[in-house]
Amino acid sequence: MATYAYRCPDCGTFDETRPMGEAPERVACPRCAASSPRQWTAPLLAQMDPALRSALAREEKSKDAPEVVTRASGTTRR
Repeated sequence: MATYAYRCPDCGTFDETRPMGEAPERVACPRCAASSPRQWTAPLLAQMDPALRSALAREEKSKDAPEVVTRASGTTRR
């Protein structure tokens, strides 16, 4: 599901959650039922949890250049 922004001429902006790619150009405002056009906004990537963003970046990097380990993590060298 994706979140799409719309702007009512009387009430202001509001969000609609719909399946990706199925957002209509206009929807009825939930407050006044006025026809409201879709607003094009940047994705909310900045709101992602930093730890998750870091883990996803490491996963992406490892697809092309995996890290080589010589021992299991948490063990000490003898």
